Amino acid sequence: MVAAACDGACSGNPGPGGWGALLRFEDGSVHEMGGAERATTNNRMELTAALALLEALRELPHDSGLTIRTDSRYLIDGYSKWIQGWKRKGWRTASGGVVLNRDLWEQLDQARLPGVELVHVKGHSGDPDNDRCDAIAVAFSHGQMPAMAAGEVVASARIEADVPPPGLQQLLSRLELADRLADQGYGLNLVELAQLVEQPLQQLESRSDPWVWRDWQVLPLGDGRWRLQRNAGGLADRE
Repeated sequence: MVAAACDGACSGNPGPGGWGALLRFEDGSVHEMGGAERATTNNRMELTAALALLEALRELPHDSGLTIRTDSRYLIDGYSKWIQGWKRKGWRTASGGVVLNRDLWEQLDQARLPGVELVHVKGHSGDPDNDRCDAIAVAFSHGQMPAMAAGEVVASARIEADVPPPGLQQLLSRLELADRLADQGYGLNLVELAQLVEQPLQQLESRSDPWVWRDWQVLPLGDGRWRLQRNAGGLADRE
C-alpha cells in the first residue's frame, strides 16, 4: 500500500452528509469506500472517513511510514494534539465545554495504528486523491451512488424516493440533531439555540426558566448555556 486519503462533505451543516476514502496499492490498484448519513455535520463525516481507513488498514499489510492525507485541520489537530487533553479533562475542552463528536473521537483513538500519521493537504488544490475522495463524499451527500473503483459502499446512500420535500427535510435534520444533542448532553449558547429552534435571539434572551420545544425540554445550565432533554411531559410552556 502506498497511499491513503479521506474526505467528508455535508449538504448544509448540519444536513445530509457523505464521506469518501481510498487506498492506493503499489501495483496501481485502488480500493475506494464511502457512505452517507441523512442528518450530520461536515466534521462528523471527516471523522467517519478517517475511521473507515484506519479500520481497513488494520487488516491490510502496509509500511510503517504510510500517511493518511486529509484536508481537515479539525481531524488532524483533534487526533494528533487535542485528544489527550480532552481525555484528561473528562472529555471537556480547554474552556470547559463538552467535546463534540466524542463517540467518533473515542473510536478513532481506539483505532490508532503505530506509525500511521495524518498529514494535511490543501482541499481543492489539484491533489488527485483528495479530489477523488471529495467527489465520492459530495455524491453521497447529494443522495447519489457514485461508481466505486474496486471498492465497496460500506454505508447506504440515501434513496431519492425516500427524501422528504426540502422544508420537511430541513426540519427532520434539525430534529435528528436535537436528539443527538440531548443524548450527548451538549450545552448550547443562545446563538446556537436560536439557530436550532428557529426563534429570534431577543425572544430567547428573555428566558431564564425551563421551557419546552417540540419533544424536548430546554433547561438552563446557569452559565448562559442551555441543554436539551427529551420531554417527559408536564410543562405547559410548549412552543
